[in-house]
Amino acid sequence: MVITNVIVNYRRFLKRRNYSPHTLKNYMNILKQFVLWVNVPIEEVDRQKVTEYTDHLLCKKLKPKTINCHLACIRVFYDYLHHEEGIAVNNPIKRGSALRMSKPLPKHLRDEEVIILFDNIKKLRDRAIFRIMLRCGLRVDEVANLYLSDLDLKRKRIFVRNGKGRKERVVYVSRDAYEAIVNYLRVRPFSKARKLFLVEKGLHNGNPISVRGIQKRIEYYSRISCVDVSCHQLRHTMATQMLNADAEVETIQDLLGHNGINTTERYCSVSNLKVMRDYFKAMEVIMQRSARGHP
Repeated sequence: MVITNVIVNYRRFLKRRNYSPHTLKNYMNILKQFVLWVNVPIEEVDRQKVTEYTDHLLCKKLKPKTINCHLACIRVFYDYLHHEEGIAVNNPIKRGSALRMSKPLPKHLRDEEVIILFDNIKKLRDRAIFRIMLRCGLRVDEVANLYLSDLDLKRKRIFVRNGKGRKERVVYVSRDAYEAIVNYLRVRPFSKARKLFLVEKGLHNGNPISVRGIQKRIEYYSRISCVDVSCHQLRHTMATQMLNADAEVETIQDLLGHNGINTTERYCSVSNLKVMRDYFKAMEVIMQRSARGHP
């Protein structure tokens, strides 16, 4: 087996499967690291060799989540060798090989922190970016990939065409997010770029803003507002606030673009306000029954 030819074919296979450019690049980088590290032919890799590779990644102080990503990528590659290339090879990545990970609860901002944060965001572009994250629940890459044509302001909705896993969905725009978008569009510089949010100064002036560019802006506002916040925390905040406002979990799942409801249900664990309301509401009913002689 000529490994270089197989890897080229594998990359074409992933492209045919409509993997996003980001995922494709990530998979190929992981595979490259593994192939360069392994000291036996790729078809002779066994479970012991995978254990050694896992230890190698641990020595590099990679996080369990990153290591599990490596293992998942390698597993997909061996499945490809067997099913697509017809190579008689056992998959050395067995189910259960993943490292155990802690599952920290999603962090969200308190209402007063949201107010402080936005009081410090003066630039109209940035107010629109972060209002969309907070009110529409978009991921940072989804915001960076928004096109002008994705806006349907008449119906107060946004089409998310480049979501995680290439999933498309529709999200809705709150009144304050609508105002932030309209205010930005009024001052948005002329550009041939059709993406919504643009760089406004420097060498890349007029070009679409990157994911890292947006992340650097939230890091800046976090410093000047003294509010510990990230782009993803704004998404978490939207989910938690909606749950506390009695929105159905299935509704939040659709808006966030979660594949499984289990991911969305994790917000129930941090939505203490809803739990508190439900508890006291139920207790009032219980005590009223007890007062009528029905314990």
